[in-house]
Amino acid sequence: MAHFLPITLEEVKRLGWEQVDVVLVTGDAYIDHPSFGTAVIGRTLEAAGYHVAIIPQPNWRDDLRDFRKFGKPRLFFGVSSGAMDSMVNHYTAARRLRHDDAYTPGGQAGFRPDRATYVYSRILKQLYPDTPVIIAGVEASMRRLAHYDYWDDRLYPSILADTPADLLNYGMGERTTLKIANLLAEGKGIEACYNLPQVAYTSSTSPTSSTSPTSRTRETIELHSFEDCQKSKRIQAENFHIIERESNKIEAATLVQRHGDCYVVVNPPEPPMTTEEIDASFDLPYLRAPHPKYKKRGPIPAFEMIRNSINIHRGCFGGCSFCTISAHQGKQIASRSERSILREVEMLATSPDFHGVISDLGGPSANMYRMEGRDKELCRKCSRYSCIQPSMCRNLQSDHRPLLDLYRKVRDVPGIKHVYIGSGIRCDLFTQQNHGWEYFDQVVRHHVSGRLKVAPEHTSASVLKLMRKPPFDLFVETKKRFDDICRKAGLRYQLIPYFISSHPGCRLSDMADLAVQMKRMGYRLEQIQDFTPTPMTLSTEMYYTGFNPETMEPVYVARHPNEKKEQNLMFFFYKRELQPQIRQALLKSHNGKYIKPLLG
Repeated sequence: MAHFLPITLEEVKRLGWEQVDVVLVTGDAYIDHPSFGTAVIGRTLEAAGYHVAIIPQPNWRDDLRDFRKFGKPRLFFGVSSGAMDSMVNHYTAARRLRHDDAYTPGGQAGFRPDRATYVYSRILKQLYPDTPVIIAGVEASMRRLAHYDYWDDRLYPSILADTPADLLNYGMGERTTLKIANLLAEGKGIEACYNLPQVAYTSSTSPTSSTSPTSRTRETIELHSFEDCQKSKRIQAENFHIIERESNKIEAATLVQRHGDCYVVVNPPEPPMTTEEIDASFDLPYLRAPHPKYKKRGPIPAFEMIRNSINIHRGCFGGCSFCTISAHQGKQIASRSERSILREVEMLATSPDFHGVISDLGGPSANMYRMEGRDKELCRKCSRYSCIQPSMCRNLQSDHRPLLDLYRKVRDVPGIKHVYIGSGIRCDLFTQQNHGWEYFDQVVRHHVSGRLKVAPEHTSASVLKLMRKPPFDLFVETKKRFDDICRKAGLRYQLIPYFISSHPGCRLSDMADLAVQMKRMGYRLEQIQDFTPTPMTLSTEMYYTGFNPETMEPVYVARHPNEKKEQNLMFFFYKRELQPQIRQALLKSHNGKYIKPLLG
């Protein structure tokens, strides 16, 4: 009989377990759904025969009874801050505290600490010093080497040098987690895991040393030390260029960084998942619901947003400067089979609370399903950050017909009334040869609920180049095609653009020009955000160092809160009450030429 993974001692006793093998500690509420990492790891271990319990959102401020309730696990504690970095979860781009949390029942804030991975792992090591603590998830993954922390405005060491964790499992870690569990179950120590792919650990000696017990035959690159990066932002930028290059490879080098008297060692990632492997992960017996314990506390917003959506692939080869998807999920696309996807659609269609509408059939990007390199050997040698920017790779198989076939089959499933595409569509993938514009036509006609969102991100050519996004002309062409499709089909739909202010390289004049172009196109912008630096992105490194790590050229950065506020203000040119502030900002920055076209 299907059951939730236990989160209380009573549930463990009902299952008849004498001891738990693995305890997963997370900053999120427990939602048993393949969109949430803790459920994926838990179900993967369960399928291999392990007894897994979860401690969701433990109280870290009392007598720590939540951390003690299952006692000492037989194998290890797995720790994650949740689906987001806890600092991004807690604070806005202006560093103001958020008053809600989408991963908590009722959307309530305050159920996880700042830097949750750090806090949880320290508590567990204090209580159970002899039990391995393995950290994972976005917060740990993106902080695996020295990184800039926007909220403290300083360079932080690797999270492994700042916590007592024994091992870090980065990226989409179900395969590596299972290998770790198997080694520990065989009675081997945590050191036996040091040769596994997709892990990081600390060592008293560098693997580049011939005397190191963990020395390898594979390529090893020693980065500049954390202490050297603290002294020089240029050196930090040089480090990041190597880190990003290696993270985009299928066959990457081991990366080593000295932190004081120890070394942080990051092994290369696992190879991309096969279709059979990703199907097996999605086909596990998820109950696709939050744990019933939360019923009286209200709905969980993150679950409500995805409850009627279906993920069809992992990974993204877009390479956007401000995005961490490729660093976490990988650049290569791992696609589910049609069988696995349609099975989930049929399961959703027969759910008692389903009303016939799939809110999203997509992934990190909507239209990368089953796209890959034609010649796999070329892909193995490739270190490009993107398969489509600054130009499309000639080795990329980018045919949209598999997606068109899939959409058609999903629409034909009994009980499905509408299938919407909520994931971001990459219009820079469209050509006539790969049926991209045909795909766009079908999406507009059949898979839009009235508004289609796309992400040009900016209008300035120089800013877009730093963002690794296509020229703004592509959005203009996309809008023209969108309007033509709607006119012919008799549809009154809207194309909604996303934009970012204060990105490195963006000046107030760039934002004013953006606002003028939007006014001419008849837009009053809604989907906007101020750039927030998050660990392990190119944009963050530009923000912190003032250099473009690719070219080592200096980059202008709007760092002062007033600069950021003035840039963001340009989005709201149509609000009369803000026009005096906009006028003043333009005059003060010697951009008076924009006043007349913008404010009239």
